[in-house]
Amino acid sequence: MASNKLISILVLVVTLLLQGDNNYVVEAQLTTNFYSTSCPNLLSTVQTAVKSAVNSEARMGASILRLFFHDCFVNGCDGSILLDDTSSFTGEQNAAPNRNSARGFNVIDNIKSAVEKACPGVVSCADILAIAARDSVVALGGPNWNVKVGRRDARTASQAAANSNIPAPTSSLSQLISSFSAVGLSTRDMVALSGAHTIGQSRCTNFRARIYNETNINAAFATTRQRTCPRASGSGDGNLAPLDVTTAASFDNNYFKNLMTQRGLLHSDQVLFNGGSTDSIVRGYSNNPSSFNSDFTAAMIKMGDISPLTGSSGEIRKVCGRTN
Repeated sequence: MASNKLISILVLVVTLLLQGDNNYVVEAQLTTNFYSTSCPNLLSTVQTAVKSAVNSEARMGASILRLFFHDCFVNGCDGSILLDDTSSFTGEQNAAPNRNSARGFNVIDNIKSAVEKACPGVVSCADILAIAARDSVVALGGPNWNVKVGRRDARTASQAAANSNIPAPTSSLSQLISSFSAVGLSTRDMVALSGAHTIGQSRCTNFRARIYNETNINAAFATTRQRTCPRASGSGDGNLAPLDVTTAASFDNNYFKNLMTQRGLLHSDQVLFNGGSTDSIVRGYSNNPSSFNSDFTAAMIKMGDISPLTGSSGEIRKVCGRTN
């Protein structure tokens, strides 16, 4: 009896350790060589397709990276953002953070088709997105890292969670810290991942209030942005501006240098360097690009560990836009 009781206690302790003390679960089952035997050409297949897409349109690299971020922040990195709405299913693509802005779905679909030809029913859409995000960064001159894989695809999605969990461009510093903390990411992780805004563009509707109403902004920079983003709401809402005014198509540390000269495009960018607790991190990344690259890759790996579906959970979708 005593022996059985001891075993029960040990099982309970191990379960609690795996779950941790937060509302997310970091699984140890993801590995970098998960498909080495079952789909040996996976990495080269994804890389070729991403390179082609980014060569055709540099902005696509940022779009794919953003898809991965928005996927992981909603119930974990499970490919839920890729599910299309149907008459009987509401996905995440029309949530406020994604509507009219999330893009790159066709690239992921094309990669999935190529992977299915090579290894039918083996590789999840969630993993394809994780690998494609890494390859997008590399294609734009950023750092490389080994992507952990072994995720399975969700059969469900949550528009409500997408609306509440994904940080808004109007977020304050405390709201950003809280949003990232809720999924197990530190303040340093948050600042490093914000550095993804060294690539890509944003819509006028996301930065209009900043360029017309805020005072912690470089005057010439604000004037330039106002030329293509009218003050009136509803006018030019979709007009684009680069998140990094210096090198919009290169993954580097100029984003942080821009913040130090009050040329952050979004409110949620400039709050990282505005007399607050993250000023020193921004200053460090501005002066030391290798430090930024190192912290960014570590944070990307950590983000990829958020609540993956593994084992018998979820499924391996045949098509990324719908469940099997």
